[in-house]
Amino acid sequence: MKGGGDSVDGTVRKTPSRAVVEAVADAEGVAPTELRPPEYEPLHAAVDPEALDSLFDERANGSPRSHGSTSFHYCGYRVTVAADSSVSLEPLEGDESE
Repeated sequence: MKGGGDSVDGTVRKTPSRAVVEAVADAEGVAPTELRPPEYEPLHAAVDPEALDSLFDERANGSPRSHGSTSFHYCGYRVTVAADSSVSLEPLEGDESE
């Protein structure tokens, strides 16, 4: 399926890891495919992409996870991902990047 994600009723839900890559690439003014070493750290250096995606997967009974968020530092940003796969970025200042 083009674009990745899960298809339900004809709609495609972007995975949280993909949403992070796209948000950071947009903020940096590059294509998501250009967000790679040596200029940019790989996502897996900051967070396990599979774990991030599974954190917001549907519950065992099939119901969506509608609450919750997680934050981490990636490519000079404090990245916050919400249960709906929305991503917010805050630029890091000074030595907060560690």
